[in-house]
Amino acid sequence: MSNRVAIVGATGLVGEALLRILQQRSFPISELVLLASERSAGQIIEFNEQEHEVRLLDDFDFENIDFSFFSAGANVSRVFAPKAANAGSIVIDNTSEFRYDDHIPLIVPEVNAHALKDFRKSNIIANPNCSTIQMLVALNPIHQAARIKSINVSTYQSISGAGRSMLNEYDRQVLDSNYPQHEESLFAHNVIPQIGSFENNGYTLEEMKMVWETHKIFEDKSIEVNPTAVRVPVRYGHSESIGIITESYLSIGEVRELLSGSLGIQLMQDDESYPMPLKEGEGTDDVYIGRIRADLNHSNGINLWVVADNIRKGAALNSICLLYTSPSPRDGLLSRMPSSA
Repeated sequence: MSNRVAIVGATGLVGEALLRILQQRSFPISELVLLASERSAGQIIEFNEQEHEVRLLDDFDFENIDFSFFSAGANVSRVFAPKAANAGSIVIDNTSEFRYDDHIPLIVPEVNAHALKDFRKSNIIANPNCSTIQMLVALNPIHQAARIKSINVSTYQSISGAGRSMLNEYDRQVLDSNYPQHEESLFAHNVIPQIGSFENNGYTLEEMKMVWETHKIFEDKSIEVNPTAVRVPVRYGHSESIGIITESYLSIGEVRELLSGSLGIQLMQDDESYPMPLKEGEGTDDVYIGRIRADLNHSNGINLWVVADNIRKGAALNSICLLYTSPSPRDGLLSRMPSSA
């Protein structure tokens, strides 16, 4: 079966990664439509040795599109994703717009693919935050075996997570030795313990996303999640230092055995090996885990270090894998929702 696919935000980092993966995996596409704002419309992008002109999103009719990937920001998704869904297109949204809507599934395929069963109610599937994806892929095997009671996580997030413009600005700062060192926007040679706006509780929005999304995906609001999100001077690849406490005791050997046999996980060979964003954080499909060790102060505590490509694994690949899960959105194409749904 061949598919008609639209990508909204085709010229961004995630849009580029979506196209790259669709081509690498030979996803069957009969028609590809690339959409963007007026600023990017008219650009030419090559896909499968054919040139495609980026079209203007504003007036596009999604009626004949099977799958629509949205990665152009929450404001764009708020306006255009429901239009695409109501036209019968299955929307996979990479923004924060629909993640916390109780009627829209928030999916990490390795973790909660079962929640896809109700996606036809809205025809929209939400993609979680990149930091949440890699954390829950890593923790789910442990959670299923011993139930996690609490998560203490610090993220070390690359500049690419802030988008292409910030990545370009970072590159400029690295090369500019005269850049003012006192600037608050200095990304190069700096570590910034704030991603997103501050909420009333003192946590940033980026940190609270990890709390809300963990509760929804694990379907357990009693799990205590205590996050700190930090921007670091790395181009690609998010790293996370995670400490958990489980309800039941697991030895480190049992934890390694659980992780080594799990889909989407690459476990480092020994306790002294560890992944790094420079090596495992760009162009990779899996979540890499190392430095697994017992908590020094809690008998049921486990600490681990997790690295993944935030653009590929943390956004584009997660979206595309939704098309291959069971139940799969592709199964519903023969009974596409009417435009009045």
